[in-house]
Amino acid sequence: MATVTLQGNEFHTCGELPAVGSKAPDFVLVDGDLNNVSLATYAGKKKLLNIVPSLDTPTCALSTKKFNEKAGDFDNTVFLMVSADLPFAMGRFCKAEGTDNVIPLSMMRSRNFAKDYGVLIEDGPLAGITCRAVVVIDEDDNVVYTELVPEIANEPDYDRALTDLR
Repeated sequence: MATVTLQGNEFHTCGELPAVGSKAPDFVLVDGDLNNVSLATYAGKKKLLNIVPSLDTPTCALSTKKFNEKAGDFDNTVFLMVSADLPFAMGRFCKAEGTDNVIPLSMMRSRNFAKDYGVLIEDGPLAGITCRAVVVIDEDDNVVYTELVPEIANEPDYDRALTDLR
């Protein structure tokens, strides 16, 4: 269990992020066409998972836009934006913001992703959605970088994540 804060108020997650060097847990998330996708969907590619509570918040929107700007600089890589938002809302956000270099994925059918990645908030008013985290996974599905952002309202360390993605 990890502790994160939102404006100084403490919340607890269901576990810890996957360890660097471990195999990334498989997942089933929902894409914009309501298809289930898994780690195998992106086999052979590097993956940056930007895990956010909701794209309908300023910091989540900002991190998505910033990663979108950098995504075009990477070959054989997918930038996956994971949240509890519905695929329809995520699609509207991406269209309005022009974030077409990222792939929004929803946890609408299951919270197993959040549990398996240790990012499900278990208490307080945000219980049931994720905290903010970044996980970088290599082409062989090994975890090469993780960051649990301790204050949910803060942005992740973009430079460190992108350096480890290379």
